[in-house]
Amino acid sequence: MFPLRDTQPSYSKPVVTVLLIVINLLIFLFEASLEPYYQNAFIATYGLVPDQFSFINVLTSMFLHGGWMHVLGNMWFLWIFGDNIEDILGHGKFLLFYLLCGTAAALTQVIVDPASRVPVVGASGAIAGVMGAYMVKFPHSRILTLIPILLFFTTVEVPAWLMLIYWFAIQFFSGLGSVGVSHVTQGGGVAFMAHVGGFVAGIALVMLMAPRQRYTLRRDLYW
Repeated sequence: MFPLRDTQPSYSKPVVTVLLIVINLLIFLFEASLEPYYQNAFIATYGLVPDQFSFINVLTSMFLHGGWMHVLGNMWFLWIFGDNIEDILGHGKFLLFYLLCGTAAALTQVIVDPASRVPVVGASGAIAGVMGAYMVKFPHSRILTLIPILLFFTTVEVPAWLMLIYWFAIQFFSGLGSVGVSHVTQGGGVAFMAHVGGFVAGIALVMLMAPRQRYTLRRDLYW
């Protein structure tokens, strides 16, 4: 299922969400402009290599991507779900939330596969945290979703909680299947357990971070 839009309105401008999207796209454009040798060196330097762990690389790896589909897919999910979480937390708190979710995601992947020498890159762990928070705060929002049926596509509105639990289940069971599979000499793959760690962190953090008062008032008035 691929989300196209959500029905939950946002009552403030998603300044940080847009800024994160712009930064990620600009960095990827710089990556894409490099020759293959320097591009690989750039990713090896600033990506997170579990076997050579660095907290600085935990941060820098969140802003690197492995290809156009990787970066565009991540930014699309951030655009759909990020504005509402930024709306309820506020700009500064949302940025902190995003970075903490990305950190939790990276640490989860390192714990699961500490000997890997393959750089872990991408914003998907942090965005998974945003999705986890969205599931908690807006479970009854509707997500217009693109669904393939044989050779055709259709769109269906599904509850946010259903789509996000489905997405999490795929990440979790795919991650379990990857545990114990060495990526030391392989060409890498999807860091499923980073998604799991980010999603769980997002649920926990959004419950710890008090939402802005106007969100609480709206919730009490309309829910």
